[in-house]
Amino acid sequence: MNLHRREEALLEEKLQARGIDTQSVLQQLQDFRLEIPSWGFMDTGTRFAVFQQPGIPADLKGRIDGLAQLRERTGIADRMATIHPWDYQGAHPEELGSYARQRGLSIASVTPALFQDPDFMLGSLTHSGENIRKKAVDLVLRAMDAGRRAGASVLSLWLPDGSDYPGQADFRDRKKRLLDSLQEIYASLGGMQMLIEYKLFEPAFYHTDLCDWGMADWFCRKLGEKARVLVDLGHHAQGVNIEHIVAFLHDDNRLGGFHFNNRKYADDDLTVGAVNPYEVFLIFNEIVAGWRAGLRRDIFFALDQSSGIKPKTGSLLQSVDAVHRHLAQALVVDRERLQKARGQCSVMRAEECLKEAFNTDVEPLLRMARRAMGCSQPLLDEKALDDPRVSR
Repeated sequence: MNLHRREEALLEEKLQARGIDTQSVLQQLQDFRLEIPSWGFMDTGTRFAVFQQPGIPADLKGRIDGLAQLRERTGIADRMATIHPWDYQGAHPEELGSYARQRGLSIASVTPALFQDPDFMLGSLTHSGENIRKKAVDLVLRAMDAGRRAGASVLSLWLPDGSDYPGQADFRDRKKRLLDSLQEIYASLGGMQMLIEYKLFEPAFYHTDLCDWGMADWFCRKLGEKARVLVDLGHHAQGVNIEHIVAFLHDDNRLGGFHFNNRKYADDDLTVGAVNPYEVFLIFNEIVAGWRAGLRRDIFFALDQSSGIKPKTGSLLQSVDAVHRHLAQALVVDRERLQKARGQCSVMRAEECLKEAFNTDVEPLLRMARRAMGCSQPLLDEKALDDPRVSR
C-alpha cells in the first residue's frame, strides 16, 4: 500500500509539472461511464461454429449479474446494451429494468435484430417489398417499446442491408426507401435518441446501404437533432484515420457514440487495444480536445465485443480497463505545450507531446479513481484472468 501511495504522489508531481490538475483528471475518470453489451456474455464463435463456455447466463437477468461484477471492479461499467428480441423473450421489460436498478445498474440502449429473419435476406428497411419493410419497421418499433419500458433511452440502429452482386439492387431506390423507413421510426422516438451505425461490408459483400460515416451522417441530418452517428472502431477500411472522423463529427455536433473494440483485418471485435492501443488513445485525445473546446459531452460510450475464445467476463474487464486507461492518457496530455509546438510548426515536438502522454504510467490514476468509487478488488487479478465468470 505504501508503494502505491508513493507511485501516486510521484505521478501527481509529474502532472503538476505539466500544468495538469490531478483532481480534475480524477473527477473526469470517475464521471466516465461505459455501456457493456449483453451479447458480450453470450456464447459466440465464427460463421462456422459457436464455441460453448461454462457458466454462460441463459437470460438477461444472468447477464445483468455479470455486469454487476464488472461494475464492482471498475466503477464505470454500469450500463447494459440489449438486443431485441434476444434479451426480452419470455420476460417483462419493466421487470428487467427494475432488476437492473436493484443492482445499481441500468439498461441504456436497445438494438433491433434486423439480421436474422429470412424475410430480410434481401433487405429489411430497404427491401423492395412494402410488406417486408413494414415488418422491419414494426420490429424496430417493438424493440423501442421494450427498451423504453426497461429504461433505455437510446435506439442503437445497425442496418445489415446491402447486396451481394452487381445489378441486384437499385442504389437510389434503396436510399429513398431507407429514408422513408427511418423517418417513420424517428417519428416514434419520443424521448429516445437514435444512434445510426455504419459498416463497410458484411453480411453483404458487394454494397452496404450504410457503409460509412458520411452516409450515416447524411441520414441523421435528414432525420433531425435526435439522430447522431455511432462510430464502431472495426467498421472501416484498413488504414482509415478514425480519429480524424471522430474530430470532424464531434466538431459538427454529430458524434453520438462509440462501439469500442479492436481488429486486425475486418470487423474482428477483439478486446480493446489488443492490436492497436495507440489508435484508441488518439481517438480519446480528439474527444478530450473537443471537450476542452466546449463541445458536447453526452457521447454514448459502449463496448461491442463477444469473445469466442477468451473467457467472457475477463475479456470484458480487459476492454473496460483499456478504455479507461486510454482516456486517462488523453487527459494527461500537456495541451499548452502541444498548442505551442503547433504554433511553432514543430512537428516533432507536437508528436512527442502525445507520445509522452501515451507512455505515461496512468495506473496510479486509475487506482485512485477506482478507490474513490469504492472498488475494493483489483480489476485484473488471477480470478479475472482465469474467469470462468470470475467469482461472485
